Amino acid sequence: MQHQHRIEIPIADRQTAGQALVPLLLGYRGRADTLVLALPRGGVPVAYEIARTLGLRLDLMPVRKLGVPFHEELAMGAIAGGGVCYLNTDVVNMHRIDGPTLEAAVERELKELNRRERAYRGDHPLPDLRDQQVILVDDGLATGATMRAAIQAVRDRGAARVIVAVPVAPSDTLAELREEVDEVVCPFVPQWFTAIGCWYVDFSQVADQEVIDLLNEAWERNLQEHAEPRETTDASTSTKH
Repeated sequence: MQHQHRIEIPIADRQTAGQALVPLLLGYRGRADTLVLALPRGGVPVAYEIARTLGLRLDLMPVRKLGVPFHEELAMGAIAGGGVCYLNTDVVNMHRIDGPTLEAAVERELKELNRRERAYRGDHPLPDLRDQQVILVDDGLATGATMRAAIQAVRDRGAARVIVAVPVAPSDTLAELREEVDEVVCPFVPQWFTAIGCWYVDFSQVADQEVIDLLNEAWERNLQEHAEPRETTDASTSTKH
């Protein structure tokens, strides 16, 4: 189903993008069985706003794009935590990417993915996704390669439902993703898609430290909210749902 909602274009920044997605996700407000997973780094500020406003848990879905050599912005695939590797076979074939080139890219990006996960997560355990509704969030989609890797990773970890929420994406990418997930939320689908950054005023790179700070704030809030008396939580859940 196509979701339509007002979003000011160009989007001011990633925080604004997150707030624009909130009205489209109100059905998940406060749900104990729902988790927001951010694709780092750009998806973290967007996901933080969604999780904070809707009272949902926030965590990380580590992914890395596999860029075509000498054209790194174009994704020939992506990898995700848990050993997932998605290949965009059309791009691989079109650019005649051979096996050794592909293996070198996977090895290089896997090192960076592991470095980032250690830096961002520290000792924080991986969330249990079994029987959970997972909202995967990024700051926009182009080919959708990283999102497809993320979808496969959360399915492998037992997610019951998968929702993709992004502020901007091309119609063909969204159509393909709708075949793979339970729900797609995207308030802006430009007729002519260029780069994601073209639809933002501020699309400056998100620093590692910002990711760490936002995740730590969210994890602290998760602990506080789940420290409430059990009866209260159960009662509110049963009346809402």
